[in-house]
Amino acid sequence: MKRLLPDTFTWLLIGAVLLASLLPISGVAAEWFGVATNIAIALLFFLHGARLSTDVVVAGFLHWRLQLFILVTTFAVFPLLGLGLGLFSPWLIDQPLYLGLLFLCVLPSTVQSSIAFTSIAGGNVPAAICAASTSNILGIFLTPALVALLFSAGGHVGVSFDMVWKIMLQLFLPFIAGQLLQPFIGNWVRSKKTLLTPFDRGSILMVVYLAFSEAVTEGIWRRLAVEDLALLLVIDSLLLAVILVITSLGGKLFGFNREDRITAVFCGSKKSLASGVPMASVIFAGQSIGAIVLPLMLFHQIQLMVCAWLARVYADRQKTLEAKPAPAG
Repeated sequence: MKRLLPDTFTWLLIGAVLLASLLPISGVAAEWFGVATNIAIALLFFLHGARLSTDVVVAGFLHWRLQLFILVTTFAVFPLLGLGLGLFSPWLIDQPLYLGLLFLCVLPSTVQSSIAFTSIAGGNVPAAICAASTSNILGIFLTPALVALLFSAGGHVGVSFDMVWKIMLQLFLPFIAGQLLQPFIGNWVRSKKTLLTPFDRGSILMVVYLAFSEAVTEGIWRRLAVEDLALLLVIDSLLLAVILVITSLGGKLFGFNREDRITAVFCGSKKSLASGVPMASVIFAGQSIGAIVLPLMLFHQIQLMVCAWLARVYADRQKTLEAKPAPAG
């Protein structure tokens, strides 16, 4: 049951939303808080770059079929499912929530939870490390590109030089700086995970608080009903279920062994809250992003709950197989 309960970070996210709902920041204070948030986002992506070992990512390409399968699932299959949801907008799904669902579908995979669940389930952990790292590196390029392609095609958001420059300045350049310094500071950054994790999460909480403060000021809770939240939970759950089936059947179709199939399931089905929320604040700067990040926040908790259960199912199944006596002769 503990694995099905929200984790500490989810409770903090809920707290940030409640705080923004009760005490939204606005005016000059919001402007200065926004500057601090932008700096925190740049430092966050600098740390991402410093953590990821270039050798690990390069080694991942040696298992190119599995890596390609996961990348196609993350950046092609998921977005196609998101476009399919457009058939239900706006008559079933409100336009801002649909944009949030579409944004969710173009994000990279998680790192920590993908690796952790792969390990619990008995999958190919080195391949999971490579897949998750590669997904996040490519996501810095592919997510904004997919937003520009899919959102502009639907007339939802235009592509401007200003948007590209902000992405370069706040996401790409800090990440590259971290990668360049990784040989010198990478081991130190990885060894200080306990010390730096509060900073990682704190920067995301800052973005969520600022985003929902703006959304509350603009009346998000007057426009969103309980039925809308219930619908989001259902859609997020169905989206995860469909992608879990696709990755599971696809792994068998491509002839992957058991360990690689597990890696494909857990790395191909995740979407990163840690990357998604900061990216949203940069890509959709000047817009109300509360409704855009809401589907991602809900999906984050659903994927943790479902994958924690699924990882245990894989692990128990493996224990059962190992406990069976070997055939005689």
